[in-house]
This record gives sequence, C-alpha cells and structure tokens, in this order.
Amino acid sequence: MHDIIRPQPGIMDIALYQGGKASIEGRNDAVKLSSNENPFGPGERAIEAYRRAGHALHRYPSTDHLALRVALAATYDLDSDRIICGVGSDEIITFLCQAYAGRGDEVLYSQHGFLMYRISALAAGATPVAAPERDRTTDVDALIAAMTPRTRLVFVANPNNPTGTMIPAFDVTRLADALPPQALLVLDGAYAEYVENFDGGAAMVESRDNVVMTRTFSKIHGLGGLRVGWGYGPRHVIDVLNRIRGPFNLSTTQLEVGEAALTDTEHLERSLRENARMRTWLQRALLDLGLKCDRSHANFVLARFDSPAEAEACNAHLLSEGLIVRQVGAYGLPECLRITVGDEPACRRVVHAIAQVRGRR
Repeated sequence: MHDIIRPQPGIMDIALYQGGKASIEGRNDAVKLSSNENPFGPGERAIEAYRRAGHALHRYPSTDHLALRVALAATYDLDSDRIICGVGSDEIITFLCQAYAGRGDEVLYSQHGFLMYRISALAAGATPVAAPERDRTTDVDALIAAMTPRTRLVFVANPNNPTGTMIPAFDVTRLADALPPQALLVLDGAYAEYVENFDGGAAMVESRDNVVMTRTFSKIHGLGGLRVGWGYGPRHVIDVLNRIRGPFNLSTTQLEVGEAALTDTEHLERSLRENARMRTWLQRALLDLGLKCDRSHANFVLARFDSPAEAEACNAHLLSEGLIVRQVGAYGLPECLRITVGDEPACRRVVHAIAQVRGRR
C-alpha cells in the first residue's frame, strides 16, 4: 500500500532539519551556545506580558494581528498593511515558497545559506539551487550567473547564518537590479538588529515591488521558544501570503509578548551592547589561538579549524566540559564550529576549553 500512497515530489529529498543540540546526557549544568539565543533571555516586559496572557487562554487570538503589526510599523517606521506575521520567520519563508515556487521552478540561495531555504523549496516541489560563495560570503555575481527563466525566489540572509558575514547595500542593489522579471528577492534579516544603523532591507522593499524582508523575535528579543516572526513586502505579495496563512497561526500569547518586547528598549540596548563587547573579545581570543575567524556581524562566531577532524575533536572536548556549540557540516562547513556569543563566563569557558585542545595538539 505504501508504494501507492506517495508524497509530493521533492519531499523525500528533504533531510530533516537538526536544531542546535540542547542537552548533554548525564549533565544538568550544560551551557548551550548552539542556537544563537540571547544569553539574557527575554526582557522583563515580555515576561510580564507572558504571565498576563495566561488569563485569556480560552479566547481565540486575533486573525489579523493588527496590534502587533501596528507596533512593528511604529518601531521600524513601516506601513502596517504591508506586514505579515508568522510562526518565526521560517513560516514566512515557507509561505513564500508555497505561493511562488512549484514544480519546474527554481529557488536560489547562497552556498552556505540557511537550511530552511532548501527545505521549503523542496516541500513546495521546486528545485533548490545553491550559488557558490566567496570566502564564506554571499557572492552576488555567482547568484546573478545562476539566475534562469525558472528562478522564482532568491534568498539572501544578511548577515548570513552560519557564517556571520555580510554584503554591503551596493551589492544588494546590484542583485535586485539583476532579478529576472518573474522573481522575488527575499532579504532574510534574522540578525539585522545586531548591525548598527541597518534597516534589514526595509528601504529597498519600500522602493521596489519585487523585494521582501523577513525578520524574527527569536534572536535579539530572546523569544526563540515562542516562535514569532514577520515579513514586510509589496502589497501584492502580502495579499497573496495572507491568503495561504492560517487564520490563527499565532496565539494571543505570541502576539502580546511580541508587542511587549518591542517596547523594552533597555533590554534591547543591554543585549546589543554586551553582544558587541563579547563578540569582539571572542573573535580576538580565537585568533590568538591560531584559529581562523571571519568578522561576524551577528550574535555568533564561526571558528575555522585546520581540518574537519580537529573540529570534531574540539567539539567532543567542549561537550565533555559541558559546553554545547554547533557543528555545521550540514551547511558544507565540516571544518567549522559555530559558537553563539554567550555571556562573559560562557565565552571565557569556551575559549579555555578550545585552548586545551589546541595546546594538546
């Protein structure tokens, strides 16, 4: 019977997404630095909103997400009617592939891009296409060269995960100018807040009818466990995405906590300040140990070892010390470990443990 009941083409080609390891068997004191989470968690305003939301769990949530959209528009100076909210920015990515890509179409992204681009393309029946990167940085010329009449979506994370590298506005403009007429450019701004004076691509969305921006509350706002994301795009795109969005895709809790998080500027500023300080310290410490490390524009650092074997040995030692980082072989970077910028004690412990491995070598 199972030979007759088959899923849509492409689905069985999906490798299951593996999130950052969260625990170590036999230890209850593990430090998790594998999922780019804010080490300070959510702010007090978000926590208080979470407590209050518990009193209305019997009520259905808003279907139009109006209060959160208005709050986002006020925070980022956007048009609330052109905002869509989702279960993390992952769901917005899924909506885009579902709505605009199918069998015979191509979804284009950079070589070490976020795994959900490939997964969502395959789930929609489209063909994922990865363009080579240059020194672990999005190569706009390679993306342009890979565009075809079948290209429907082009995903660019800026800053990129898991590399932490970033391309300038000039290159993003070149990419948008080169889009074929049937394609959308999607600017994934999950880490945009970590870049000073950066709008994540909002101005480009305002000036064009073929560019979409995605954002998330999972990183700087410390709400990864709540799953709240959003997108900003041309009216014609947002209208399409809302037609396939489930009417109750976000709970009242998600909506109200997200809105409260936007108002907690003190928590936001502290998180940014500490991330910048410890990111600089961590990068310098890794370089001092003889590792290679590109300049990161996000809340993690990608450490490059001399070989995949050394990266594997270092990861094993870190785990033995109760430290969880992210192996990124699935991203085509088996010689690397991605390390979330934690608080100062966590960063110092990681560097000390890596130094032990390098010293033994």
